[in-house]
Amino acid sequence: MDQQTWTPDRILKTSGAYWATCALHGAVVLDVFTRIGDSRVGGQRVAEQLDAPVDSVGRLLDALVAMGLLTKDAGGYANTEASRTYLSMDSDRYIGYIIRHHHHLVESWARLAEAVATGKPVRLPVREKGTDAREAFLMGMFNLATQLAPQLVPVVDLSNCTTLLDLGGGPGTYAIHFCRHNPDLTATVMDLPTTRPFAEKTIGKMGMDDRVAFIPGDYLIDAISGSYDAVWMSHILHGESAEDCQRIIEKAFQRLNPGGVVVIHEFILDDTLDGPLFPALFSLNMLLGTDGGRAYSQAQLADMLETAGFVDVHRLDFTGPNDSGLVRGVKPT
Repeated sequence: MDQQTWTPDRILKTSGAYWATCALHGAVVLDVFTRIGDSRVGGQRVAEQLDAPVDSVGRLLDALVAMGLLTKDAGGYANTEASRTYLSMDSDRYIGYIIRHHHHLVESWARLAEAVATGKPVRLPVREKGTDAREAFLMGMFNLATQLAPQLVPVVDLSNCTTLLDLGGGPGTYAIHFCRHNPDLTATVMDLPTTRPFAEKTIGKMGMDDRVAFIPGDYLIDAISGSYDAVWMSHILHGESAEDCQRIIEKAFQRLNPGGVVVIHEFILDDTLDGPLFPALFSLNMLLGTDGGRAYSQAQLADMLETAGFVDVHRLDFTGPNDSGLVRGVKPT
């Protein structure tokens, strides 16, 4: 729980914090950091590249300087080390896709009062949006998973497993990293047909075509084929109601071999549901975009697993960014 004192100054800063957020979003959408690259360039040149008025571009660039994302001198504007590393598409550590995804969420967050008053979502699911929004979401998940996988994957013991199902695995990032860490492992990614081009591109780019396969399907509606030693569910349950989460977990249980493991990766709430901050806010984000999705607590996830028949249910010793965590269960032999 936030223990800081809420003064009028802090309240007003929180109320207007989205201004800086939107400046960052606008710069990423316009690809400002990539355009500047490793050079120091004048505002006129950036405006010409964008075919935009010099004055408006200059205001954005100056705001980015004030935020510490650009530097400025008589020679023009330049990236900082952080913006060059994380916000230029020329960097292999680029996280701009997830920022673009956040940009697509802003309109719905402005309608939060409406969603709370009605209890109904106010934005379309990603799968029903255009290609740009889907790409931002899927490649944003790739951005995040690529950053997190080196710390997360070693925590999940799959040393006795040879087959993994990455359920709702998007572009297959975790499946790829699990296979790299476990030489005897092969993986299958199941996700919607619209995800296939992004997944196959990512799998091929990472040189894992021979060990990671993709099968199209909706894990809520379609039967899951095959049998597996492990099932990985990363950030899929928060999009569903508790009832549908139970159905998904029971489907996973049925496809696991005896002794197989399931690992759930989610933003996990305290059992009191009133913290930590990011999972609590994320639960509101799910209200804005889903009919029943929400963040779940460790106790809720454990209850779902045990109801499905899993044993030895426990939380692994891992805390990721924004309080993501791992809950593991075993199918009895």
